[in-house]
Amino acid sequence: MTGIRLDKWLWAARFFKTRALASKACDLGRIESNQQQAKPSREVRVGDHLKIKTESGDFQVEVLAVSEMRGPAAVALTLYTETDASRELRLKLAAERKTMMALDGRDSKPSKRDRREMDRFRGR
Repeated sequence: MTGIRLDKWLWAARFFKTRALASKACDLGRIESNQQQAKPSREVRVGDHLKIKTESGDFQVEVLAVSEMRGPAAVALTLYTETDASRELRLKLAAERKTMMALDGRDSKPSKRDRREMDRFRGR
């Protein structure tokens, strides 16, 4: 097997839960293959460099293997390798999000009294 559709590979590598979501991400320009915006039907080959933007972060990966079947997460990790810079940046942003959540000061949803105070503050 020399190549596979990009949306199928993204699904098999577990970047997206469905092929439809992977295809939509390609259409929205969130996937780049070798510094070019990629369409869902573009072929992915071993050695290609992909830039993937998802809700969980931005990934820069090199394709190590192609697979049409979606398997366990351990198998999906063997399909690609993430660059060190990408991994460090993603972990740094995750740590920043975690500290922002800690600084928020709320450990649960607002009480009825808190909601009333927020409504009064907003002028409702």
